[in-house]
Parts: sequence; structure tokens; C-alpha cells
Amino acid sequence: MAAISSVSAEKGIAPEVIITALEGALASAYKGNYGAASHNIEVEIDREIGRVKVVMLKRVVAEVQDSDTDISLAEATELDADAVTNQTVAIDVTPDNFGRIAAQAARQVILQRLREAERDLIYDAFVDRQDELITGIVQRIEQRTVVINLGKAEAFLLPQEQVSTEYYRPGQRLKIYLVDVLKTPAGPQLVISRTHIGLVKRLFELEVPEVSSGLVELKAIAREPGLRSKVAVAAREEGIDPIGSCVGVRGARVQNIVDELNGEKIDIIAWSEGPEDFISAALSPSHVDSVELDETLRTAIVSVPERQLSLAIGREGQNARLAAKLTGWRIDIKSTERDNDDRPDSTDV
Repeated sequence: MAAISSVSAEKGIAPEVIITALEGALASAYKGNYGAASHNIEVEIDREIGRVKVVMLKRVVAEVQDSDTDISLAEATELDADAVTNQTVAIDVTPDNFGRIAAQAARQVILQRLREAERDLIYDAFVDRQDELITGIVQRIEQRTVVINLGKAEAFLLPQEQVSTEYYRPGQRLKIYLVDVLKTPAGPQLVISRTHIGLVKRLFELEVPEVSSGLVELKAIAREPGLRSKVAVAAREEGIDPIGSCVGVRGARVQNIVDELNGEKIDIIAWSEGPEDFISAALSPSHVDSVELDETLRTAIVSVPERQLSLAIGREGQNARLAAKLTGWRIDIKSTERDNDDRPDSTDV
């Protein structure tokens, strides 16, 4: 039992888990070494002194059909005077040399059970943290996959979940978003990401008390990882400035988020129930003259001053593209002056 206590302390596994695994392994070893594959074998380990007992379980029947699993009432009463039909009796079949033989045969089985128990512990430690922000340390980089040490487990940041503008190095502390926790034959798989919009959401909850307390709600997020994000916010109580709360004094709160995202720009805009106002705000920092909606096609025709056109569209269409993702509307941007001159549209996203 001292050895079990030692393994328990080393692996962080409850002694009962190890003993149960050991009992199962010894039962398998007995069946393999003593030709009892078809018998119902159980192994009992005394929790106090560690004594091992092997028992064969048989059902008491009036007429024996299978001698491997059945025992006659007459034979059963010789073992237990109170035995009755349909009762299960335990027959002690512990061999004299069982300890040595079983230890050799069961070693690999026990190690496998211990590995399974460790995997279960890892799964249990992370399954309730799904959709949360977790911090790890970059352990190593294997080809293009970044291996993150999370203390109890390792997670793999796959290339498609990495931000193209970020550089990862061993020893670097990194906040990552836990997308999912999967059970696989090889053990628990932690799906992590640096590109998920959930990372932006959790960073706002971390840095802005009004968001974490629910006074300010993040209504929508659109993101192009490493480049720019747009976040629509709304206050749940009167008297609260949702944008000011997220920006912080001298921009300190949002700057902390930008720093964690390695310079990714963040536009914080006021959410509105009215699509026209929401679309106008989403195209910030440009000024919008008018918004016309086509409800059927869910398209918004937006007019902006000529001098604001490139700002509304953004570099390579980024601002307009993010506004469309944020609002869920297809946005057709045109210049007010061009509209008056009946010239072609400027962009359509």
C-alpha cells in the first residue's frame, strides 16, 4: 500500500483509482495465466494491509448449464450453508504464487490504466474552461505548430489558429482562447486559438469591469486577426457610457487589449437597434450622409462625402468589410457627390 500511496502522490491520482485499476489488471492477469477467460473473476485488494484475494463468482442454479458460470445448489451449500437459488457465491481461487506471476503480467495493464486516469484528470481540469481565456507558455515550435505548456497539459496552436502578423518564441507567455475540449483515443485534445473572436471578447471582460459585471454588453464583434477588430457595445443601465468604459482613462483599458493582440487596431462603436444608425456607426471613423435599406436583399446603400470615401472603404476594403460582418448587412458604399452626378458605385461588400 505504501507503493500505491507513492504513485498516488507522484501522479496526483486518488489511491482508490489506482487500486481499482490494479484489481482490474490482476483479474485480467489471472484469466490469462490460469485459463479462466470465460469465468467471472474478481480481485479484491484489502485497503488496510494490501492482501490480494481472487474470487470466482458463480450463480446458484437448480441445474447447471455452464460450469464456468453456474454452480449447483448442493455444491453452493457446501461453501455457504445459507446459499439459495439465483444467489451469487464467491469462491476463493487465489493461487499460492499469484503475486509474482500477476505482477509481471499486469504491469503494462496497470501503466495503461494510470495513463487513462491521468488523461481523465486533464480532461476534467479543462472541460469546464471551454470558451475561456487561458494563459500558457510557448514550449517549443514543431514545424509550424506552436506547442503551449498549460501546466497540467500541452496544447497545440495550429497554423490556421495563429495570427499571421504574430511571432511566437519559446518561453513567451501567451493568452489563448480555449475553443473546445475533445476526448480522443490518444487523450484529451485542447483546441486553442489566437484568431477567434472569443479572444477579443474575453480580453474585454478581463480589462473592463463593466463588461465582466454585465453593465456593458458586447453586442457584436467582427475581426480580421492581427489587423483590426470592430466591437459594438451597449449599456444595460442608464448613465453608463459604454464606449468610455471600454476605452478607459486616457485609453488605458483598450490599449492593454491592443498590446495583448500585438498592435491589432480596435474600433469601439455604439450598438443601435436601428439598422441605419448601427451601419453608420459601424463605418466609423468615416462620416455617413445617408443609409438606404433594402430589407428584401438585406442590403444597405450608404452615401458618404467624397473626401470620406477612402476612409469608409478602408485599406483594401477592410473598414467596409468589417462593418458588413459586424452588422450582418451587405453594404454598398458610394460617394454623395458621385451619386448626384449619377456615377458608378465605389464599393460593394
